[in-house]
Amino acid sequence: MIPVSILDLAPVGDGYSVAESLATSRTMALAAEEYNYHRFWLAEHHGMVGVASSATAVVLSHLGAATSKIRLGSGGIMLPNHSPLVIAEQFGTLAELYPKRIDLGLGRAPGTDMQTARALRRNMNASVDQYPDDVLQLQRLLGEGDQGVIATPGHGTHVPIWMLGSSLYSAQVAAEFGLPYSFASHFAPDQLLEAFTLYRRYFKASEQNAKPYTMAGVMLVVADTDEEAEYLFTSAQQQFVNLRRNRNFPFPAPVKSMDDIWSPSEKHMVEHMLQYAMVGSKASVKFKLSRFMELTEVDELIVSMPIHDPEARLKSLKLMAEVRDSI
Repeated sequence: MIPVSILDLAPVGDGYSVAESLATSRTMALAAEEYNYHRFWLAEHHGMVGVASSATAVVLSHLGAATSKIRLGSGGIMLPNHSPLVIAEQFGTLAELYPKRIDLGLGRAPGTDMQTARALRRNMNASVDQYPDDVLQLQRLLGEGDQGVIATPGHGTHVPIWMLGSSLYSAQVAAEFGLPYSFASHFAPDQLLEAFTLYRRYFKASEQNAKPYTMAGVMLVVADTDEEAEYLFTSAQQQFVNLRRNRNFPFPAPVKSMDDIWSPSEKHMVEHMLQYAMVGSKASVKFKLSRFMELTEVDELIVSMPIHDPEARLKSLKLMAEVRDSI
């Protein structure tokens, strides 16, 4: 079985506080370590009341202090929001605190709305062409060379960099730089197979990676029965409807039926975006997982578990580990 990792957004569920959300992420990371998941990543989002991982490096340190062996990282840091030097210092610090356990996944979207992006002091006029240059600068700052400006901490840590994306552009950059590539198929499925084909075809070996390495994201809910899992998954379905309607709400509790919540067009949109979601009992998820691995020939899977109740989320984590070990 390929390695399986966890993508967490430190979701702030309706009825829960930010402090409770961060405590749950800590508990999830500890459980993921116990069940031998490969990595535990956090995503950078801003201005969303249902997400508590905006200060991604800070939360990673919180998790690093609680765990001892699982890899921790960003899935991802939205590099256009930051100077490469700041990110090199933050993740260099993490690498010194938690040696050989830190990953740095990078994305180029702002991870928020434009008003919040401006509040982040992001250069709204910067060309997309600046993104590859920023990635190269970040690599240099984390490497051994003398660049004039020294990231302290950061210099010489060689934190592994990942390229994240949901488009052919990100696949091209990852291939050109010889970086491992993670595709966001958990919410943007359309170009998954084409992006992997392009990445593998044009990959150039680098000091970090001698050959291509792919990861795919999927949303996943495992429960005792298909019906229970589908009920729990309505939280994610509601969240996507809220995003489409520009409603900034906490992560919603599940409902018995979505029929009175979404319109036919919204249902079509959500089901299309979440077409790779694996929702069901252990047997159902095992079947879906096997088919997905065969379809994508992916090297690693990273799963997001959008479940409102923390205990149900922990149970899904355990059940998924049992599915993984049965393949």
